[in-house]
Amino acid sequence: MNNALDVKNLCKTYIVNKRQNNVLKNVNFTIREGEMVAVMGPSGSGKSTLLYTVSGMDSITAGDSMFYGKNIGELNVNALADLRLDDMGFIFQQMYMLKNLTVVDNIILPAYQSKKGDESRKKILRRGQDLMRKLGIIEISDNDINEVSGGQLQRACICRSMINNPKMIFADEPTGALNRTASDEVMSELIKINLEGTTIMLVTHDVKVAAKCSRVLYIVDGNIKGEYNLDNAGSDIRPIERERELNNWLMEMGW
Repeated sequence: MNNALDVKNLCKTYIVNKRQNNVLKNVNFTIREGEMVAVMGPSGSGKSTLLYTVSGMDSITAGDSMFYGKNIGELNVNALADLRLDDMGFIFQQMYMLKNLTVVDNIILPAYQSKKGDESRKKILRRGQDLMRKLGIIEISDNDINEVSGGQLQRACICRSMINNPKMIFADEPTGALNRTASDEVMSELIKINLEGTTIMLVTHDVKVAAKCSRVLYIVDGNIKGEYNLDNAGSDIRPIERERELNNWLMEMGW
């Protein structure tokens, strides 16, 4: 199995009021192709910074983030933008969508910007509608974004993240703004996407969400302090036991 992401001695430092804030300190980990990996840790531990840095959304201070063999830190601005657009998908807690576009137009917008191929509007629209149908939200296709529920909007964000057939999805608290029912629905869709072959790295504070992943990385003060291996991502085998075992491990780690 190939490595989707190989992170070595990664450091991220911010300068605030002329003082150094070392948010990430010599972080090392690997995510294999097809894995679904959760990143957990206390507030302020560097979870989101880690996700943004390894994916090229934020600059690297030192070290390497190798994405399918490409060194993120060595790419120029345009090459990095193309890589994020074509080979990565992003899902955030805050569901950023353009208010002047319908739900489906928001979903297909990245496909128009992509340089992967010269597709017709009709073909792009059909792909967007197919994704919406797959995630059970085709009925809101022509709605404005303020006319749908949070759960529906987050599933639309998943569709948008998938529109260019990315190799990997990066998700920052994708269920953080949702109630439990909507959260379960969104995780169910992410699990399906993962089982179909898309690698996923997600940040979460929710043990129930993390227990659905194949592996959990625990970060404290900018360092990976440990990892916990679970069964296959989304396994319905022993879901309560998975959560209990993970929770016990997190408590041992100081959660």
